[in-house]
Amino acid sequence: MAPYHIRQYQDSDRKSVVDLFSRGMEEHIPATFRHLLLLPRTLLLLLGVPLALVLVSGSCLLAVVGIILLLLLLRLLARQPWKEYVAKCLHTDMADITKSYLNACGSCFWVAESAGQVVGTVAALPVKDPPLGRKQLELFRLSVSSQHRGQGIAKALVRTVLQFARDQGYSDVVLETSTMQQGAVTLYLGMGFQRTGQYFMGVFWKIVDICIIQLKYSFPSA
Repeated sequence: MAPYHIRQYQDSDRKSVVDLFSRGMEEHIPATFRHLLLLPRTLLLLLGVPLALVLVSGSCLLAVVGIILLLLLLRLLARQPWKEYVAKCLHTDMADITKSYLNACGSCFWVAESAGQVVGTVAALPVKDPPLGRKQLELFRLSVSSQHRGQGIAKALVRTVLQFARDQGYSDVVLETSTMQQGAVTLYLGMGFQRTGQYFMGVFWKIVDICIIQLKYSFPSA
């Protein structure tokens, strides 16, 4: 196990950070595809369409083609939201990471480095309109390369954000993740975060039953 250390982001890290973020998001595509396949409405579709084709045309070959086309469509549906999310991030906060996270007080972007390579990232920004009487920091962009998982890097990155929030006088650290990121949800809950709510990002996500989970870590009152 190669040692690692956590430091503040530098502009020279940009390519490595973007590649790590993009690969991490794309890893959720297979899980999303499997989730779609197991939905009752999908199973009915995969059974009903081929059966209807056989009854109408009498061709088993046409039914097989129908199943293949449906699977390809489902794969595309599983892939597209993650691709769109990556594209959106690369044109918003990650277009200029220094400007987004390092030019303002109370925010930051960190990387975990091992053997001269960026193997993990995490970021934090103040919540613009927190609940009355609360000062909240939102955790973003937690990602660890697949080759370096299981070494405690993700926990170390989260602890970095928590310590930063404590030092800056924040009362809570909040974040959002999806039900497709169960590893992340388990990590956060194990570190003391509490679920505070959930919602669907849009009609597509509601149809495929994938929701956004909201979590919060609160510091003890002084």
